[in-house]
Amino acid sequence: MADLFTGKYAAFIGPAYAITAATLAAMIWTSLAYSRRWRKRTEALNAAQRTGQETEA
Repeated sequence: MADLFTGKYAAFIGPAYAITAATLAAMIWTSLAYSRRWRKRTEALNAAQRTGQETEA
């Protein structure tokens, strides 16, 4: 693995790893952000539904 960063392709391998790591981190971050947003929205809808059922009963 150490040979990848010292060979003649080191100028390409290092940035490729960096771009891959940054892309993976961005994908994880956006997935978690959307998950939080969906969870909050679902909780709000469930609370509204429960409130609506309590007033009807």
